[in-house]
Amino acid sequence: MILPRDALLIASNRGSILSSKQQPEERGHPAAVQSAARKLLVLASASPRRLALLEQVGIEPDALRPASIDETPKRGEAPRSYAQRLARQKALTARERLEREPNLGGAFVLAADTVVAVNRKIIGKPEYLNEAAAALQTLSGRSHRVFTSVCLITDTGSVKMRTVETRVRFKRLSAEELDSYLACGEWRGKAGGYAIQGIAGAFVQKIVGSYTNVVGLPLIEVVQLLTGEGFPVYFNWLNRAEVDSL
Repeated sequence: MILPRDALLIASNRGSILSSKQQPEERGHPAAVQSAARKLLVLASASPRRLALLEQVGIEPDALRPASIDETPKRGEAPRSYAQRLARQKALTARERLEREPNLGGAFVLAADTVVAVNRKIIGKPEYLNEAAAALQTLSGRSHRVFTSVCLITDTGSVKMRTVETRVRFKRLSAEELDSYLACGEWRGKAGGYAIQGIAGAFVQKIVGSYTNVVGLPLIEVVQLLTGEGFPVYFNWLNRAEVDSL
């Protein structure tokens, strides 16, 4: 286990190594060297939940570029395939948009899509009260699956995907619980008509798998994807340790 003081030592040693590799004219200008080596990350989402989850693990996107696409399921499309298709399409759409933004050229693009399903039935994101009521009545007293598919387009243009499944069981909702939850409005824009990190956490009897996957972004898989493709997640952690010590 790395203690905080050890993390600071590692960060200091890493900085010394970078300094020793600088050309004579670069010494004394570490910010310029760090900037030249810095990798950019664009999140193809406007979800405050996904942004908060990334920030929780020390990842701060350089820009948000939500991708507006048609999210209508295809006839007979399986929930897992649906999540994968949308995540990939969001990432590609955002990447295409970045071609018109030179300052974000070569950025990593991260996109995700979360789908709630009972068997093969996809429970979408309700827009109206009656749709939210129908979704929650379907989930009441039974288990459902939550799929989040993550798509990463790297700085070299490679497309990497991960899909995570979590099983969630709801208690049987009383009429009072259902009416009160609908009245609070938390269901708006949420897959399945609920947010597990909010009031609906009181409905969950059992969860098998990743909690952050249900919130909207499976953190283990996201960090693995980014670090596996050379994005400096761990270096950001060391920088945070150094800043926190000041």
